[in-house]
Amino acid sequence: MNSKDSSENLCPIARSLLFLGDAWTMLILRDANAGLTRFDQFRKSLGIAPTMLTKRLATLTDEKLLEKRQYSERPPREEYVLTEAGRDYLPVLFMIGAWGRKHRGDGKLTRFLDAETGIDIKPIAIDAVTGAEIGTRPIRLLAPE
Repeated sequence: MNSKDSSENLCPIARSLLFLGDAWTMLILRDANAGLTRFDQFRKSLGIAPTMLTKRLATLTDEKLLEKRQYSERPPREEYVLTEAGRDYLPVLFMIGAWGRKHRGDGKLTRFLDAETGIDIKPIAIDAVTGAEIGTRPIRLLAPE
């Protein structure tokens, strides 16, 4: 797969994975959706090397999942805030987490709770057109003509 020009790839999954398929990138988006915004917060939460974090944040900013906002003038400091695209990625993360809980769930796991009710979130993917749970009906791939 050409990692530089994703527009050549017809599959939206492959196109997205070119920059979102990295574990660090997904974990940064997880933390951003949990409210983290600052470089040091991400570094502490993830235990990631600063150079690697800088690269991932730059990619997420370039791809418009995060945007930089200045929060201090002296010294100049920026934070990373989710865009609509970054917020739209949260259900994807929850579906990955649900899969992991089902198929890699041995031992202790973090729970994801609804902040208002305190109840565990149990995500499922539903086709908005048919109302069917995705994965319960056969699929067919159709390449554009």
